[in-house]
Amino acid sequence: MSDYAVVNPATGETLRDYPTITDEELQQAIAAASAAHEEWSRRAPVADRAALIARVAALHTERREQLAEIVVREMGKTFEQALGEVDFAAAIYQYYADNGEAFSADEPIELSDGTGSAFVRRASLGVLLGIMPWNFPYYQVARFVGPNVVNGNTILLKHAPQCPESALAIAQIFDDAE
Repeated sequence: MSDYAVVNPATGETLRDYPTITDEELQQAIAAASAAHEEWSRRAPVADRAALIARVAALHTERREQLAEIVVREMGKTFEQALGEVDFAAAIYQYYADNGEAFSADEPIELSDGTGSAFVRRASLGVLLGIMPWNFPYYQVARFVGPNVVNGNTILLKHAPQCPESALAIAQIFDDAE
């Protein structure tokens, strides 16, 4: 597969190349996500998963100006709009960190007749693929990843090629949050 190049539109000069994933690397990523689901997501309590997402929220807040500058470069948003997106993403992560245990709790069902008990149990599904659009790279990831990681799913993200730098920044945040 070829690299994605960021080119200066005025000069045609390549500013940076971002390699795309190979088929072999994709298979490795799927295997790693599956192993993480079995080894971490299924065994870690909701509180631990929520704590990870809380740390992701905090890192968005700590790095808000750097993250905003990336979005300004990648899609031409104003700095104020970019800060708004970063802050919104941090708030979404924090919302799921704060409410994840309640959202994941068993929900009793009242029986209409008879004896016994019934409940709804929310459980992770496994590895989920998120295909992200280009226009709100932090927000779109937060609304998908926040609730799913708290619920115990592992995530593979396919970012739009227009926002490779924000994709790397998000990946770094998750690496640093662990």
